[in-house]
Amino acid sequence: MVDEAFRQHRLWRENGDDSSCRTWGIEFRLRVEAALSEWLPLSGYEAGKLLRNLKEKAEQWWYFLEHPDIPPDNNLQERALRLGVTKRKVSGGSRSMARFEKTAKLLSVVQTCRFQGRSFMEFLKEALSAMAHPELPYPTLIPPGPT
Repeated sequence: MVDEAFRQHRLWRENGDDSSCRTWGIEFRLRVEAALSEWLPLSGYEAGKLLRNLKEKAEQWWYFLEHPDIPPDNNLQERALRLGVTKRKVSGGSRSMARFEKTAKLLSVVQTCRFQGRSFMEFLKEALSAMAHPELPYPTLIPPGPT
């Protein structure tokens, strides 16, 4: 059923049909609730914990069905963290909290530039130039809003 939900979300991304996605989501949640009611009495301890969690936190588990613009997974966030995790493993981590915070900020800028399709080195050059020449504007990572 989870695979079905992910497939449906992928279809929404391809065609953008909100109404059919929401209609499918309502029917899907009813099927999930029926399945949970059927399986819960038959499950063992560990499976029961998972099924109870699915039932109690259904709003969180299936949020993406009612809000298809929200992805059903956190793959993008996982990829954004990968650079910091790799750096920590290679370097052995930071020796102080202050150094950790500086590294985290720098890696955040690197990943934001990468996500926006911008050159980190160009952004860094613009930031350093603005520091050296107060008449130059500081670059921003905040994308322009709708006009």
